[in-house]
Amino acid sequence: MATLANEFTGTRYAGWRRSIAAPQPVGTSQFAALLPAGQWARLPVTVRHRFERKALAGAAITYAGEVVECRIAITGWLLAQAARLIGAPLPLGRDTGVPATVCITEDRAGQGQYWSRIYGRAQGFPQVIQSAKRFSGPTGLEEYLGHGIGIALRLTTDDNALLFVGDHYFLRLFGVRLRWPRWLAPGQLVIRHQDIGGGRFVFALDLVHPWFGELLHQVALFTDPVEP
Repeated sequence: MATLANEFTGTRYAGWRRSIAAPQPVGTSQFAALLPAGQWARLPVTVRHRFERKALAGAAITYAGEVVECRIAITGWLLAQAARLIGAPLPLGRDTGVPATVCITEDRAGQGQYWSRIYGRAQGFPQVIQSAKRFSGPTGLEEYLGHGIGIALRLTTDDNALLFVGDHYFLRLFGVRLRWPRWLAPGQLVIRHQDIGGGRFVFALDLVHPWFGELLHQVALFTDPVEP
């Protein structure tokens, strides 16, 4: 796990910066309760602050950035194309140097968050990825991708970074939650949120299959909203 997307330092992207104004209030984070006692407090204050923000009613928290790395194996590309059937939750191309935006809104019922990610392309319309994070299930956090398909996530920390690690995939159909057998899973998913200083952070996605190796590796850099 520690070897996935673990090559980032504050100096590597020192010259990069992009800003967008969108101040938001801060509250108690539900993410903190998903970590063992003491681990949340040991994360950088900037990381904790991002996940403690609460979007006001009718408002959103928006981070602007840029895709800086993307590798997709042929098996990963085929998987991403097949996943179009449930809303294309995986990167469809290898474009880098293109703009990226993440927009987060709160579930009014207080059960989670809605995430919308927009990734530009060198040609054509941008790719829009939408999902819903809910604080429920056996791991305490689930991400719904579309058409009843979701992934249970475990939170952990590594090298001052917050990691979302895939535990298992599931299908919710007619109110029944069916867990996928491990051999049917598309691979081990690790999403890394790591602060690199100056109000910037790395968002890295890795998907590694036990037989086919690395399927996807994408890195985007984002900047915190400018606050008064």
